[in-house]
Amino acid sequence: MVNIHPTAIVEDGARIGKDVQIGAFSMIGPDVSLGNGVVVGSHVVIEGRTVIGERTTISPFAAIGGPPQDTSYKGEPTEVEIGPDCIIREYATVHRGTARGRGRTVVGAKCFMMIGAHVAHDCIVGDHVVLVNNATLGGHVEVGEHAILGGLSAVQQHCRIGAHAFLGGLSAAVTDVIPFASAIGERAELGGLNIIGLKRRGFDRPTIHALRAAYQAIFNGEGTRAERVERVAEQYRDIPAAMMIVDFIRKGGDRPLCSPRA
Repeated sequence: MVNIHPTAIVEDGARIGKDVQIGAFSMIGPDVSLGNGVVVGSHVVIEGRTVIGERTTISPFAAIGGPPQDTSYKGEPTEVEIGPDCIIREYATVHRGTARGRGRTVVGAKCFMMIGAHVAHDCIVGDHVVLVNNATLGGHVEVGEHAILGGLSAVQQHCRIGAHAFLGGLSAAVTDVIPFASAIGERAELGGLNIIGLKRRGFDRPTIHALRAAYQAIFNGEGTRAERVERVAEQYRDIPAAMMIVDFIRKGGDRPLCSPRA
């Protein structure tokens, strides 16, 4: 059964699924779609072409689907898509895409955006990502599944954060962080692998050992980095986790690769 507080504003055209709850003084725009079981707290604004996946909960004063903070934006009909089973806490913000970008901002399934977290225009955030309080993603950032970004951390525009990576609190990523790595610092540098995260997510000991060896070979081996990456690809081609690092580096991006501390 849908439960909409009398003071909430749900504009004509909004698509409201089964068992949705919308709290007091919230506003749902005409192009919004709320999946079954979505819970919207009080004083929430959801606008633009925004799709919220089933069973996602949105806490008071969050703002989803607002226009991008990009001077090129001229009101184009861009989008936000948020997957199912996400938790979006107070004052979190997600902005829609830009026409010169992807045109869409995407947050995957089962993500946890804590208080004040921000996902800027054209970001792609994978499943099971955690953005701790006031973590901030600049425009066009890509975050792989199961990554954790610590409190008050920031990621510069166009950077990539690999799957299962960890960015420490108060850290600023201005370069691409490989999968499974831990990055820390005012200008974040690699501090090794995210061993705690690997263990929590059930990676077995042989895989962790292979990742350690691959990490050392890529960043401390002989030859150019490209040569080292190809050697790792040959040696660990049967280890999917190691190949995730190889593929991440091979793909490249707009930013250089985050390196270990000197």
